[in-house]
Amino acid sequence: MTLPESFDPAERGERAKDCFLQGYNCCQAVLLAFADILGAEGLADEDLLKTIGSGFGGGFARMREVCGSFSGCTIMAGFIRPAVTPGLEERKANYALVQEMAAAFRERNGGSIVCGELLGLRGHKPEGPTPSERTEEFYRKRPCPEIIRNAAIIVAEKMKEAAL
Repeated sequence: MTLPESFDPAERGERAKDCFLQGYNCCQAVLLAFADILGAEGLADEDLLKTIGSGFGGGFARMREVCGSFSGCTIMAGFIRPAVTPGLEERKANYALVQEMAAAFRERNGGSIVCGELLGLRGHKPEGPTPSERTEEFYRKRPCPEIIRNAAIIVAEKMKEAAL
């Protein structure tokens, strides 16, 4: 994957955070931070990324399972180290990358990749399918923008490593 000379992980993190603040879910926000690169490589356009990420918000459709932004990391791992054949070597490389991303994600976001834990909702029940309204109160009581920013930075750092 060819990265622009100006490629900056911190800037990609801000892109993802901005996408979330515009109303995209956490997974979509991470994916959209890389839409220009994936598009230039002929791998995916914005509409496809929005579609792929649509059900992952709120820890799989507000069930508060795996964080949507970490799901975005996992999807991006497929673009960085694809496993497109049935062989074990590609899958091993992809899984290793996902595990590296999970370790980095846990380190930067309080020790978990689980949405409910990140939001302090231990022992929670799945919520209904209606997304929360995006108000100042919504953003004030959630760590999501920072978690999403961190997720995109992790992806960008792994992209840079892979490009070396």
